[in-house]
Amino acid sequence: MIRIKICGNTSVVDALDAARAGAHAIGLILYEHSPRCIDPEEAARICAAMPPFVTTVGVFVNESIDTIRILQREIGFDLVQLHGDEPPEMVEEFGPRTIKALRLHHEDDLAKLDAYASAGALLLDTPKEGVYGGSGEVGDWHLAKLAVDRLLEKGQPIILAGGLNPENVATAIRRVTPFGVDVASGVEAQPGAKDRTAMRRFVVEAAAAGIGLR
Repeated sequence: MIRIKICGNTSVVDALDAARAGAHAIGLILYEHSPRCIDPEEAARICAAMPPFVTTVGVFVNESIDTIRILQREIGFDLVQLHGDEPPEMVEEFGPRTIKALRLHHEDDLAKLDAYASAGALLLDTPKEGVYGGSGEVGDWHLAKLAVDRLLEKGQPIILAGGLNPENVATAIRRVTPFGVDVASGVEAQPGAKDRTAMRRFVVEAAAAGIGLR
C-alpha cells in the first residue's frame, strides 16, 4: 500500500477535495516565499474540517523551533515537515512526528540520510538552487531507490516528491518503491489552486501502482 500526501492546499474546499480523492495526508505550507503559503487562520480551518484518518502536515522552511511549536498549538496540525536546511538537532526536537525533506545531488549524499535517523520519515525532493519544493521538476529516481534500499533494514520510511503528476506517479512508484508519494504542483490548475480531477487521477494511479508494496 502506498501512502499519498497532497501538499500546498490553500483552502478548505481544496483540502476536502484532496481528502475525498483519497489522500492520506494533506500539507499546509507555512513558508511566506511559497506561492502556496497559507495564513494560520485558514490552516486552522482546514485542520478542523478534515475527516478522520486524514493526517494534516504543517510545512516549514528554516523556521525557528519556538515559532513552529506556537503555530502547531494554534493551528492543530498533526505532523511537522521541515523542508529547508534544518540540522539533525532540530529534527530531534520534534522527534518521530517529523518529516524531514532532503535533496540528493549524487550518491555521496546518501550519507546524509543517517544523520536524520530521528525523523519519522524522510522526504526526497528535487534539488534546485534557492527553491524549497514545488518546482515541478522530476528528481533522480535512481538515487531515490538507493535511499530506499539503504534505509530498508532500519525501517525508516521514504516519501518520494519532486515533479510527480498523474502521468508519471505509477512509474515512479514501481521504480523507487517508496513508503509514500507527495504531490503539489502536479495536481494544480494554477499555483495554489488544486485541480479536483487531477487529484483523483493521481490517487488512482498511485494506489494501483502501490498494490503489493510494503
